[in-house]
Amino acid sequence: MREAIRKSEVLIEALPYIKKFFEKVIVIKYGGAAVDEKGIEQDILEDIIFMNYAGMRPILVHGGGPLISKMMKKAGVEPKFIHGRRYTDKQTIHIIDKALGAINKKIVKSLNCIGAKAFGLSGRENNLIRVKKMKTEPDLGFVGEVTSVDTTVVEQLVEDGIIPVIYPLGVGRDGNLYNVNADDMASELAIALKAEKFVLLTNVRGIMKKKGDVRTLFNTLKTKDVGRLIKRKVIDSGMIPKANACVSAIKGGVKKAHILDASMPHALLLEIFTDKGIGTEIVR
Repeated sequence: MREAIRKSEVLIEALPYIKKFFEKVIVIKYGGAAVDEKGIEQDILEDIIFMNYAGMRPILVHGGGPLISKMMKKAGVEPKFIHGRRYTDKQTIHIIDKALGAINKKIVKSLNCIGAKAFGLSGRENNLIRVKKMKTEPDLGFVGEVTSVDTTVVEQLVEDGIIPVIYPLGVGRDGNLYNVNADDMASELAIALKAEKFVLLTNVRGIMKKKGDVRTLFNTLKTKDVGRLIKRKVIDSGMIPKANACVSAIKGGVKKAHILDASMPHALLLEIFTDKGIGTEIVR
């Protein structure tokens, strides 16, 4: 009886958040080393389904770096990274498409098997993600940056209660397929959909500050704080593009962005359905 009462209290505590975010779009990016050929963690899938049944409109964007590298090596192509971005030639872009497509199918199948309606697609379909070749020195090959987002298909899916599961590829005006940074694509998608929230699931708790040997979490940051912390190298390495993607989303009209640790059980629900949350939230 005591356990049943505790569960009912948890549900009542969640009610104001369910009401607040009812029919609101929440774009979730889950990627990096966390996504492999098995798909993604069961807890994350359950959180996304809970959100969907609670009347929210979750959209999942995923990567799959480990499987891409594994398939490249199997094909005799050594993975190469320049400034944190994967060098992508014509052979590599087809390997990326194949690897991410395989992961996408597994995620969609897993969601459908545990009670959701999910639909998989890539950024190249129906002109969802249009890109231009990223100008860098040295050249990155077929790596693109987002120029436009056509949300027609995604909006129809969420309107029908279907969870879109999207992987980051885009098409250039030249008709070529381009590799797109998943954080950037998810941020642009959140802006185009006027999302309530943009969530980046990572392998760290959020943005951390260090004092001596002690590391503590920034629970809340404003967009102006992010640039200052990057200059001071408090935010560094792989956290820089994630923080910048969050800032871009906020400046584009998204209400809040969140960075949190995907390995924590039910991280999404803890962040969205509690006042304090468990990660770093970034606001205007």
